[in-house]
This record gives sequence, C-alpha cells and structure tokens, in this order.
Amino acid sequence: MHQADQSVVQPVELDPGQPIWEQFYWVAPLVLVGTLEADGGHDLAPKHMALPMGWENYYGFVCTPRHGTYHNARRTGAFTVSFPWPDQILQTSLAAAPRFEAGEKPSLGALPVTPAKAVDGVLVEGAYLQLECRLHRIYDDFGVNSLVTGEVVRAVLDARAERLADGDDAQLLYRNPLLAYLHPGRFAVLRETQAFPFPAGMKK
Repeated sequence: MHQADQSVVQPVELDPGQPIWEQFYWVAPLVLVGTLEADGGHDLAPKHMALPMGWENYYGFVCTPRHGTYHNARRTGAFTVSFPWPDQILQTSLAAAPRFEAGEKPSLGALPVTPAKAVDGVLVEGAYLQLECRLHRIYDDFGVNSLVTGEVVRAVLDARAERLADGDDAQLLYRNPLLAYLHPGRFAVLRETQAFPFPAGMKK
C-alpha cells in the first residue's frame, strides 16, 4: 500500500525590507526596447519587466533614470519593442553589454535593425513581434525604478506567430516556440503547452 509522504515543507519567510525577487525563479517575457540617442544613434536594451498595460493597445516596461533608455524615451516621446525568437537569444544577450567609457556600445552591431515607420526609432530585424510606441506616461518613484508606458501606434507580426480562428494553438507554439526569461539569469524555450482550464462563463 502506498504510504503518503509525511514530510512537511516549511515555508520560507522572506524579508520585505529587502528586494525578494532574486530568491526564487519567476517567468517573464524577454524583449528588446529600442530608443534613439541624442546624437541620432540607436540603443537597444533587453527588458523582462515588460507587459501590456491592460486590454487596450498600451505597453510598458520598468526602467530606471540611471539608464539611457529612460532619458531617450522621455526626450523623443517614443520607443520600440522587439520580441526575439529563441534563436536570437545570443544577440539579445549582447544588447545588455556595457558601454565603453566614451559611450560606444559595439555589441549593438550584432543586432541587425530596420527603421520604424510610425515613430523615430529602429526595430530588431527578424523579431516575431515589433511594436512602435508613442510615449504615454512615465511613472516614477517605484524605489529607484520607473514605469515607462506607451501607446502602440504600429504593430507587425511574423505570419508564423499569428493565431488563426481554425488553427491549432498547441501546434502553432510547438512549431514556433517562444522565448521566456526566468529571473534571475536563466531562459526557457516554450514549446510544450496546454490550454488553460478557464471556468465556464469567465469574462475579461
């Protein structure tokens, strides 16, 4: 007869007086936010604290005034968001490389870009989803961080990622898996998925 496991796993009390997010893994998207520098050059920065702002066409990401992305978005009133495929993970990682003392960031050369059309900026070539955003509002004072939000004014989707009314969502994701970031410091390729068991009558 099967014996039930009598061991009890005790919860770990985390200290809210310190940031807790490094003490466990959590799943996030991984995107590249594009902005224009004051000298006309472009910057691309990987972000994982990023998501749609509600059901309408708004998108936001967490940044800090210590980074150029924050000041570029505020100055130009725009930013772009590129969602890389899993096979673009190396290029995405290189975008996080630090700048040299003179401000150069040669690692950006590993990321081919294409000009945005609705805002001033660039998009990562080959990304499965490309968003062009007009700055909506910046919310400061989340500690040292800020939430930068924008209205999506143009969106381009790779046809391989498009959901179709008569399509099989599981097969769509199996054939064209998505990239996820597992903070801190790991990534995953999302290929095996299942339909979520929504209760009957649930609405947005």
